[in-house]
Amino acid sequence: MNKKATRDFKDVQKFLASSEILMSSSQTIQDIYEIGTTLHAKEKACIYFDEDGKKQSYNYEKYKSLVFFCARHLSSALSGVPSGSLVALKIRNSQNWPLLFWGLEMTGHPVLLIDAKLPHENTENLLKQSSAKAIIVNEEEAYSVPSFRINEVRNSEEDDQFAPHWANSVTFCSSGTTGAAKMMVYEGKNLCAQIHSALNMGLETKDIMHAGRINILCMIPLHHIFGFAATFLWYTFYGKCLVYPTTMATRDLFQAIRKAPVTHLYSVPLFWDGVAQTVDRTANLKGEKMRQTLAKMIAYNCHQIPKDEAGMASWGFVKHQFQKKVFGTQIEYCISGGGYLSPKTLHTINGIGYPLYNGYGMTEVGVTSVELSPRVEDRLKGSIGHPLYGIEYKLNKIEGASGKQGELYIKSPITHVEEIIGGVRGKTTCVDGYYPTGDIAEVDATGSYFIKGRLKDTIINSNGENVYPDEIEFYFKDVKHVANDVVVGVKDGSNEVITLVLELDNTVQNADMQQIKKDVDAINATLSNEKKIDKVVIYKKALPLANNMKVKRYVLREALEKGSDDFIGFDHKREPVSFEGFDPKNVDEVIKKVRKIFSATLLLPEFKISDDAIWNTDLGGDSMSYVSMISDLNDAFHISIPTDKYGVLGCVKDFAYEILLLQKEEESRQSKQK
Repeated sequence: MNKKATRDFKDVQKFLASSEILMSSSQTIQDIYEIGTTLHAKEKACIYFDEDGKKQSYNYEKYKSLVFFCARHLSSALSGVPSGSLVALKIRNSQNWPLLFWGLEMTGHPVLLIDAKLPHENTENLLKQSSAKAIIVNEEEAYSVPSFRINEVRNSEEDDQFAPHWANSVTFCSSGTTGAAKMMVYEGKNLCAQIHSALNMGLETKDIMHAGRINILCMIPLHHIFGFAATFLWYTFYGKCLVYPTTMATRDLFQAIRKAPVTHLYSVPLFWDGVAQTVDRTANLKGEKMRQTLAKMIAYNCHQIPKDEAGMASWGFVKHQFQKKVFGTQIEYCISGGGYLSPKTLHTINGIGYPLYNGYGMTEVGVTSVELSPRVEDRLKGSIGHPLYGIEYKLNKIEGASGKQGELYIKSPITHVEEIIGGVRGKTTCVDGYYPTGDIAEVDATGSYFIKGRLKDTIINSNGENVYPDEIEFYFKDVKHVANDVVVGVKDGSNEVITLVLELDNTVQNADMQQIKKDVDAINATLSNEKKIDKVVIYKKALPLANNMKVKRYVLREALEKGSDDFIGFDHKREPVSFEGFDPKNVDEVIKKVRKIFSATLLLPEFKISDDAIWNTDLGGDSMSYVSMISDLNDAFHISIPTDKYGVLGCVKDFAYEILLLQKEEESRQSKQK
């Protein structure tokens, strides 16, 4: 290592050592806030965009005054809510989120973090089981406890007599928003340990956290442990700038990434898979020459071919031209967390010059590791790295696993101190101080860990070997007409049948389905015996997702074992869209309007978008822009397309038909009310 590199690493280490000040304090949530905002008072705290799309920002000194201003209004608005009681925060990511979070804690109300997209019924279940006494929300719906919208808080009178009296806990929702919900309670000492866990990062990298400018995109919902710990908590304490896109629509995300400009981008595998697929499809649409240039550039940047073999694909200019079409050239660090990241996605994102690393964490233990090696060869292995500072990993032997594998157990001061299950509070369950994660991991000779899958999702094949679905699914993701796929083990007597469940797009005809079967069989033939698929079925709906991150395998497994008719074979005939019964003039108007929104989201001219062209396979759209487009359709037609239709609707005709149905239902409802 040269002198400059050594100096850079030492500077990073010195910067991260500021957490020692925190650890010598009382280690409360108040200490995190006070020390972080004081140390970095003149640093830029956030960037956001006003209604005209103009960039706005302020520093931590202003940030601190805004939090106090918010707390005074909250004190007045919540005057009828018992002192010290739990208050839920259920709002979308925005510059208001941290003000309300700190403001609630400052008024003595521990915060319950809830997904802003969670349905009303599920939210009520969480409020009841957590014993929350109020909720701050985006929507206008009434709840069983007092509810306040952001404007209502802002417009309430200031409490002139307010004095901070801090709460010292925050509660996360882990699972089970219906029935017996599971929630995790963290205290200030746990969150201080999460910040302090970054202490040794400077020994391995100078990029993830440093004393220079860092603009990190607040893309992952801040109610989620990944967004809260890896984006909000770490980067706020270390005085970095959090960037808030106007919405999570693709165009707003990309606007924020480029205008801020964003240097650090953290998201879930679903997002990174979508980016990788879009890069591949865009290159393929531009012809064989572009496809070969991309392939060589990826191979060269991943150190798989020499410069002379890569030719012009090795030029920095070519890489920058690709990057300008994606996030720009300013990205310094990327992390994927929250699920399995496929090797192909790792190669594609790293290959176009964005350093994408893999990380690990859970609602129960916080963020506990991330691959930190600056070597691309290490990133491409998919490791979650070594445990962070103050954290210990060990593997507990499980039947059927290899000698290097076992259930990951974690000993950490970050681990939650209390849990609420079905409304009953209890202490954290640990084994000799270690928390059993339920994840199967493997460790190599360097001490790097690899997540193989969830223990509950593991399939035991007929030879008694463990099969991990995550390692099989990615092989089939690029089969034409497959929108999404998942592997589950379905019980058949004493055996488990390895079953591939496919979600298809809406252009599939009988001949296409037979080709899909041939493609799946061809891929299956290349897999090792223990990974081969036993059965393939098609799911009629969009695959069910948890937090828009992971497919709910247990839902599909239970449905398959019960013989649900939501699954079909490859002899199924898909009927074309028919607009019989609707006014042809209205149909034509709706189709034109839908096509216009497709065009605006995909940045494609309308004449290139046929009524039957599928969003992802034909038009190159990704999952993020798909959600954005649906949001625009909802606004344009004043409707709400059901989430169970996401992924099922694929082309202009599909959406037009769904919109017409919803309009017809609304007209019928209004007619009955009259």
